[in-house]
Amino acid sequence: MIGRTRRRGIAAVVAAWACGLALLVAAPIALPATVAPAPAASAANASDWNAGNIIDDAVFYDGNAMSGGEIQGFLNDKVRNCQSGYTCLKDYRQNTDNRPADKYCNGYSGAANESAATIIDKVARSCGISQKSLLVLLQKEQGLVTSTAPSAWNYSAATGQGCPDTAPCDASTQGFFYQVYYGARQFEVYRLNPTWWGYQAGRWNNILYNPNGGCGTQRVYIENQATAGLYIYTPYVPNQAALNNLYGTGDGCSAYGNRNFWRTFTDWFGSTRVQGNPFGNIEAIQPVVGGFRVAGWAIDPDTSNPIDVHVYAGASGTPTTANISRPDVAGVYPDAGPNHGFDLTVPSPPGQSVNVCAYAINAAGVGNGSNTLLGCQQLAPVSGTPVGSFDTATAVEGGVRFTGWAADPDTASPITVHAYIGDLGNALTADANRPDLAGPLQSLGTAHGFDRTFGATPGTYQACTYALNVGAGANVAMGCKSVTVAPLPERGRTPIGVLEQVAVTGTTANVAGWALDPDTHLPIPVHIYVGSVGKAYTADLARADVGRAWPSYGPNHGFSENVDLPYGTSNVCAYALNTKPGANLLLGCKSVTVTPPPRSAPPFGNVEVIEGRSGSVHVGGWALDPDTDQPIRVHVYIGRNGVAQTADLTRPDVAAAFGKGASHGFDATLPAPVGQNQVCVYAINDGVGDNTLLSCREVTVTP
Repeated sequence: MIGRTRRRGIAAVVAAWACGLALLVAAPIALPATVAPAPAASAANASDWNAGNIIDDAVFYDGNAMSGGEIQGFLNDKVRNCQSGYTCLKDYRQNTDNRPADKYCNGYSGAANESAATIIDKVARSCGISQKSLLVLLQKEQGLVTSTAPSAWNYSAATGQGCPDTAPCDASTQGFFYQVYYGARQFEVYRLNPTWWGYQAGRWNNILYNPNGGCGTQRVYIENQATAGLYIYTPYVPNQAALNNLYGTGDGCSAYGNRNFWRTFTDWFGSTRVQGNPFGNIEAIQPVVGGFRVAGWAIDPDTSNPIDVHVYAGASGTPTTANISRPDVAGVYPDAGPNHGFDLTVPSPPGQSVNVCAYAINAAGVGNGSNTLLGCQQLAPVSGTPVGSFDTATAVEGGVRFTGWAADPDTASPITVHAYIGDLGNALTADANRPDLAGPLQSLGTAHGFDRTFGATPGTYQACTYALNVGAGANVAMGCKSVTVAPLPERGRTPIGVLEQVAVTGTTANVAGWALDPDTHLPIPVHIYVGSVGKAYTADLARADVGRAWPSYGPNHGFSENVDLPYGTSNVCAYALNTKPGANLLLGCKSVTVTPPPRSAPPFGNVEVIEGRSGSVHVGGWALDPDTDQPIRVHVYIGRNGVAQTADLTRPDVAAAFGKGASHGFDATLPAPVGQNQVCVYAINDGVGDNTLLSCREVTVTP
């Protein structure tokens, strides 16, 4: 693939049709006397003139044809010395200003005292017009390249842009810089808006010989956009008299503008044709749902076989083969045959305006040449709300069947559709293959159908569908239909289902699966037993896989319940219960074992004081659990009344003795009744295991 075209601006400054009409009636300007009247050794030959292809697109639109230095050298060679008092083009300089980027040119960064060569080069690169083409245009219109005595008016109307013979020049385009910039830009206006103009590439055109309509017309099949642009700019074709005297004048019906452009280009730069390059025409570039349709034809002159065409939407390319039969193309190019048409739709980036370009790919292994840009156009993709059809809503046993299709122009991916049965909504994905959508949806593909059944209780409903929007736009109501769901017949059938897992975590088991009764669409009871102890649940969780496998019953038949397990081995079983006459179903059983945790070592300690006081009891000592360094609880009972304490006082002696830290002491004074009291102190186990009685004593509490 050849290098991509230059980047385009998005802003659009659109030329009016009226302006085009003004250009169509502009008369040619004859070359001044400074042009050599006699042909040189490499002069153009009138027998090579082709009215349908004055210059190849690849030559005319080559914005890298010359450098600024090469242009300056070329101008120096054409005029060695200027007449006194005049400024020739090789010496011309002016200040330039900034020009904004738009869809036709990439703008211009102005500068002080720029040379004509610099201006020509910068404009050519900005607008994608060959520097050679601009030099020839300046010569064709005003003879500026070779003139030794150019006038101020010659510079003011250098390219003839906005200067029809029938009216004054447009003041907004006067001056050398503006003439070059807007002249080049005008050819891009022609190229990117080919249908705006009376002369168009890829069809037969009746072109005047002269502004005098009585001189007649020539029927010309314009082969490319560059040639169409030249005819729009100067709307006359040379007659035979003008061609017979290629370097002079013809007769009263002759016009010379396009002859002189071709002759001068050939004399200065060689052939206007790129030998061996493919050529063709884009006849349609238009947004469609899901992409851009690009159609036209392409031929490689080195072969009659179909060639490849690459179409780009932004940076994304799509190849195709130009092999559609086109008898009209064969009529113009009989040696090539008819099989050179192409018509394809390429995907569009969602919500993004892009440049859509088509390239004719040079045939490999035959002749010379390189790939050819057939044309580009800036387009925004079709965007907005979904499209679709709600085809049917049919009552089936236990539910409603929905069929139809839905797609969103902003994405080729399947979209979501909400199907309602009364107030009950169900989501589905419109991803079923619908070959009948290949035409209407173009590059969105055919995977946009739906055919789903959702459960419903007996009754009459409004069945409605909605296509959910993606990107720009809004959701779309596709319609509603009335349906009546009849009661399911009772056949005494046994439930069906599967116990899928009994997963044990600690002392809990998750019991999961699904179950349904073929005689009802409603969820049914499920009983889960751990050993001989059972509990009732309902299988009503959404299970999309079950809904797909049993569409008449819907998806709500799953269960996932957590049950407690005792230590040891237990049998866990699940049963699906029949809601009407008929047998229940054992879904399955699984034997599980829960191992109790190991018992920990008992706590120990010492009660160093238990004594009665006035209205209270004083206790003190230490306690620890060998399974932890942390403080543990101590329970003090006075008679039947217990009080919890924490053994967290600092005891360095305990730390030294047992290496479990120092925070294990306790010392508390607790209220107690007057008289004899039994006081007992317990160390409480930190883990699984028994507590330890540290001490019990009888004490007397005084008033």
